[in-house]
Amino acid sequence: MLNLVSTFEHSANEFPDKKAIIFQDKSFSFSQVAAMVNRVANSLKKLGIQKGDKVALSCLNLPSFPMVYYGILKTGAVVVPLNVLLKGREIAYHLKDSEAKAYFCFQGTPELPMAQEGFAGFGQVDRCEQFFVITADPAAPSPIEGTQTFGQLIADASPVCDTELTSPEDSAVILYTSGTTGYPKGAELSHSNMTMNAISTRLLLQSTPDDIHAIVLPLFHSFGQTCQMNAGFSAGNTLVMIPKFTPDAVLSAIQNDGATVFAGVPTMYWALLNYEDKEGQFDNEKIANTLRIGFSGASSLPLEIIKGIDAKYKIPILEGYGLSETCPVVTFNHLTRARKPGSIGTPIWGVEVDIFDKDNNPLAVEEVGEVVIRGHNVMKGYYNKPEATAEAFDGTTWFHTGDLGKKDREGYFYIVDRVKDMIIRGGYNVYPREIEEVLLSHPDVSLASVLGIPHDRHGEEIVAYIVLKEGGSTTPEAIIEWSKGQMAAYKYPRIVHFRQALPMTATGKILKKDLRAENQ
Repeated sequence: MLNLVSTFEHSANEFPDKKAIIFQDKSFSFSQVAAMVNRVANSLKKLGIQKGDKVALSCLNLPSFPMVYYGILKTGAVVVPLNVLLKGREIAYHLKDSEAKAYFCFQGTPELPMAQEGFAGFGQVDRCEQFFVITADPAAPSPIEGTQTFGQLIADASPVCDTELTSPEDSAVILYTSGTTGYPKGAELSHSNMTMNAISTRLLLQSTPDDIHAIVLPLFHSFGQTCQMNAGFSAGNTLVMIPKFTPDAVLSAIQNDGATVFAGVPTMYWALLNYEDKEGQFDNEKIANTLRIGFSGASSLPLEIIKGIDAKYKIPILEGYGLSETCPVVTFNHLTRARKPGSIGTPIWGVEVDIFDKDNNPLAVEEVGEVVIRGHNVMKGYYNKPEATAEAFDGTTWFHTGDLGKKDREGYFYIVDRVKDMIIRGGYNVYPREIEEVLLSHPDVSLASVLGIPHDRHGEEIVAYIVLKEGGSTTPEAIIEWSKGQMAAYKYPRIVHFRQALPMTATGKILKKDLRAENQ
């Protein structure tokens, strides 16, 4: 038997009275969290959720996230974490594609009405039969009339529950990532995939039970989910949950809660570097002595930021590389080896990485080609998408990342560029074709091309080039405002240019390289 929930339950048995979660002015012991996990599992079983069923979860970094996440796993069901910024239309797609039978959704905030968007998406999917609102106050009624709250669901459930028997290759989590079709694809990850990656990360960080994680990375994403929640709990660590990133919140978690581990994307380190402590509330020397390690992923961390953070906070930042399809960790700048700024490090234990040419032949040192991976971290495939899965492996046993890279003589790897047109804005993957198709649904839009341009803070910014229909009278500002209501906040274009025509090849393919040249 192997079930991902063991990454939490082993520590719950070892450290029942220790703090598992700190959230604002509240804390929860491992035994308290375990009891809630069991209540969730018993409630789901009572509803008829069985081994292999899919259950979706939309939740900020709140104590409810791991309680529901591990409760789903205990039943043998599969967790489908959803991006909290998705709109109703996008949520409906994910629920349909994953064949989810139930859906837990946090109520949200006035600025982010998650339950409203979630219920709108749920209403478009016949197969998904149960909708539960996670309220900020567990005793509060549901803000959506006619729906049950998380608190109501588990009110009478037993705090004792046996874990469903699952095999290592049974599916544990479906993580959505954008792909070549322009629509998100669900990377189907097994209990073995996820458990091995969590334990590998714990070893990479040289974690001890004394470590405390400051978590601002969204737990619905593989980075925060594996590298902090699952890895942290497997080591008996305490998690300080931060629903929204601000430099103040991170520095407070380090100085006041004693956080020793922090993970972030480059934009977060950029914000920490440029943060001005005008009120003098933080002691940089104390922060330097408390935080043991910082690590970064999602996109390359500029050398200037690494040097700046080291000078300001004395924090060693280690870079790694991974994808949703690989749980995510593939390579890392190991603590036991020399750190090479700009490098994504060397492969983790049990994982092979190589550089292939277009004919799947291995390339020599310093030659640029596609990064390919195989090992215990590679997904089973894209859920219900055999053709996309076959394309990702290209007739080999290696997962093809679509990223261009190279390796040096010491075995360190470097990402050079991306084969695909994927945009990474603020650590989120954005696929242009999906945005283009939404823009084309606007009554005044005839043609649209979307691309990313370099941005100091977000890594990349989203730009749309649009040809209007004859008689179209909208404005770039109106398109941007309209897009806000159609797409998650990290997806909609911030810059819109109108054109009479777009550059094209003889076969009608838009020449994005010509458009990019305008921004250089």
